[in-house]
Order: sequence, then structure tokens, then C-alpha cells
Amino acid sequence: MALIVPKKYKQKLLPETTEVAIKKIKETFQQKLAAALNLRRVTAPLFVLSGTGINDDLNGVEHAVAFNIECMNGSRAEVVHSLAKWKRMKLGAYDIAPGYGIYTDMNAIRTFEELDNIHSLYVDQWDWEQSINRCDRNLAYLKATVEKIYCAVRETEWKIYEDFPHITPRLPEKLVFIHSEELLQMYPDCTAKEREAKIAKKYGAVFIIGIGNPLSNGEPHDGRAPDYDDWISENEDGFRGLNGDLILWDSVLEIPFELSSMGIRVSEESLVAQLKARGCEERLNLAFHRALMAGELPYSIGGGIGQSRLCMYLLQKAHIGEVQASIWPDNQVEECRKHGILLM
Repeated sequence: MALIVPKKYKQKLLPETTEVAIKKIKETFQQKLAAALNLRRVTAPLFVLSGTGINDDLNGVEHAVAFNIECMNGSRAEVVHSLAKWKRMKLGAYDIAPGYGIYTDMNAIRTFEELDNIHSLYVDQWDWEQSINRCDRNLAYLKATVEKIYCAVRETEWKIYEDFPHITPRLPEKLVFIHSEELLQMYPDCTAKEREAKIAKKYGAVFIIGIGNPLSNGEPHDGRAPDYDDWISENEDGFRGLNGDLILWDSVLEIPFELSSMGIRVSEESLVAQLKARGCEERLNLAFHRALMAGELPYSIGGGIGQSRLCMYLLQKAHIGEVQASIWPDNQVEECRKHGILLM
């Protein structure tokens, strides 16, 4: 996505006031998220050992920032992409009961990102994971969880409105759920991103179910690694996938705005099926995968919610660099400055 410069953009808050608002959003939302999903905060790693299968593989092709550890005989470590698998292991280590879970501040470096209004080298998100019973591995439980998270987002939006009444709320009261296959049938001549734009603009807030499994056109709506979210199991609607993306319509940039990815995690059966579908069954020999297949990890649901993304959306900013300190190309910084978009 190329840099978008909104016409007649005007900051709703000065940079120093923005810092105050960012703090308010982060404090408010994580409290509401924790209360809604019965989560407690834990401390998370910035990096993990390579070759364990713990790191999130995202779409399965992105390379992690890595380095050697001299005092450990040159062992290789890599900066996390996210903590999808690590969190599930932590649930098991802490023996957290079904219906309860954890959340943490996740920080990552993604050198492969194309830098624009909503993508940065630096990724910060609330990573959360909740233990569930096997019988909870269904679409109804996924939807109920997504509704709770969306409610926490809306309540945070109204808190910002109370403190800064010139920033009027934009989120609709109702969140719409739609499966990626249904979306394809609605807009068969559009790309996945174009379909997201049309449905997000129509409803304001949507949760697109089923991310990762090939659709009727032979292509997945978007990529997913095969060993954390369950995208292959058939759900109650007759479609495949127990995961999805929360997409909002951003009226400042006039684009679909992905705030969160989440899903019910793989079972022993769906892990094997998804690894086979992707031709990477050798991962079953890795530590994480062996533990899962041995029944040593709890069933769970989890996801990530972008911290800077949430701040950017709720403060109605035009660039993620207005709410986080990172590195941007000089020409992008200058172009933003010319139009009143001041990057940190």
C-alpha cells in the first residue's frame, strides 16, 4: 500500500497531548480486555531459541531477526513475530483453568514490512490466550469472544470521547460476522483486500471468519501458518475455519483497517491436517508440536490486538508513526510533514 495523504487532514491532538491519550487508551483497554476474558498479565520474551517451533511463523515465509548467543556455544535466537505458541505453553505451565487466561505486551521487529500509513518495522500488540475445554472449540465460542473484545474497544473509544469530546466515536454498535467464502461469493471479481474494503465500508466493523484455508477459487483469503490457528476444521455454518480477522473501516484513510487476528488454536487432529496440507509435517518433531501431540498443552483460543493500531484508530490519526516511535524513509517523513502529519 502506497502512502496515503488524506485531503485537508488536521490533527485532533497535538503531539504532547497525543502522548497523554496513548497512555489513557492503553491503560483503559487492557483493563477492559482482562476483565472481559478473565485474563491476568504475564511477562513475555522478546526473543526465543531458534529450532524449537515456538516462534509464530505468520504466513510461513517471513524471516525473523536473529542472532547468536556467544555464552551459549553460539546458540541461535530469534526475535518473536508474535507469541501465539509461547502463550499456549505458558497456559500449560501455569495450569490455568478453562475460561481463564493471560495477556502480555508483545514487541516485535518485522524487517519485511512495506512501510506505509499502517505498517511499521516495530510491532506492539496485546497478545492474549485463554484456556478452553475441547467442547468450546466451536464457532459460537469464537464469536462470543470476539464480541467481548469488540465491546472493550467501543468502551475505550467512549472513554476517549469523554476526555477529548472533539474526537467523536466512529464504531458502529453492531459487529457483523461473515465467512471469507461468503465474502468471495458476494464480490467474486474482487481481490481479497478489495472484498475487505467493500464489506468494511458497508458495515463499519466486521469479523471475517476462515483465514488460511483455500476458498472455492483455490486461494485462501489471507495467509496463516499451519500450527497455531485452526483454519481447516469445519464449523457449524458448514464452512472451514475457527479463526478470523477483526476489520474496521477507517474513515480518515478510507481503507479497511485490521485491528486484530485471533482464533481457536489447533487440536492434535487439525495440527496434523494443516501441516500435511502445507507439506511441512517435519515440524511434528519440534518441541512445541511434540508437546501438543502428547496432550501436554491445553486447548485454547487467542490472538493479538495492535496497540499502536488501536491508538491510531481511536485518535483518528493518519499514520501509525503519529502514535509510535520507529524508523521511516526520509521521503515519507517529509511528505507527511508537508501535510501536517507529524511522525514521532
